[in-house]
Amino acid sequence: MNPEAVLRFRREKDAFFKDSFDSPLEYEVRKKFTGLNYYEPNPDLVFTVGVEPGAGKEVFVKTSDDKERIYRGAGHISVVVDDKKASLTLYDTGHPGFFLPFRDSTSGEETYGAGRYLEFETNDDGTVTVDFNMAYNPYCVYSDAYSCPIPPVENWLDVAIRAGEKNFDR
Repeated sequence: MNPEAVLRFRREKDAFFKDSFDSPLEYEVRKKFTGLNYYEPNPDLVFTVGVEPGAGKEVFVKTSDDKERIYRGAGHISVVVDDKKASLTLYDTGHPGFFLPFRDSTSGEETYGAGRYLEFETNDDGTVTVDFNMAYNPYCVYSDAYSCPIPPVENWLDVAIRAGEKNFDR
């Protein structure tokens, strides 16, 4: 993990949220927006791991507006956080790479209650690099105009992932 690259990415994201017409923030919120809340970059929450292939079967995932989205179970990974093994399911959304929606023990306290997301691609050697410093809130945190997948129970972790985005303060 390159902490400076993470900080640069965050500055660019904050600028997008403040200045872009495509920002998920409403105009009145953008006028006083000074940036998202983040944990300090944490190299201990970056993992390069192998992927256990998934069955590829359809998974119906509930959304924030009481609908469902269909993904495919693409694989499973395991990481160790604070001496606890955390197993996670990766999903195929029809786009390149993997989608990893998750909740952890910070959800609803330090981070968004429904959970956060990660996206990443396969490395050249078939492993994946899971960098929780890049964990982000779904757009439904910022506006009711968005429909966001809710992390399935199989991705609810009993460990704290203190990396990435924190709760959003309006």
